[in-house]
Amino acid sequence: MQKLTKKELRGMGTELKASAHIGKDGLTQGLVEEVKSQIKAHKLVKIKVLASSVESKKELAVELAEKADVELIEIRGNTILVCDKRACLK
Repeated sequence: MQKLTKKELRGMGTELKASAHIGKDGLTQGLVEEVKSQIKAHKLVKIKVLASSVESKKELAVELAEKADVELIEIRGNTILVCDKRACLK
């Protein structure tokens, strides 16, 4: 598998629809497992942070990247883009 730069991954991410959502419950273990599962299947996942979420988007993104063992690509508006660590260049 060819490794991609963060710039290339951001470009690919603009075409994705959010496949997971973080709401008022915040970052649950179920959500972390779902992101791990989607990363295995798709390598690049977009997560939507709903307005009902009480934590900051940046804190959620960093915590999600750590718990799911993924690379944080970008936080734009209310979306977080993460990638499989083996698929992207640092």
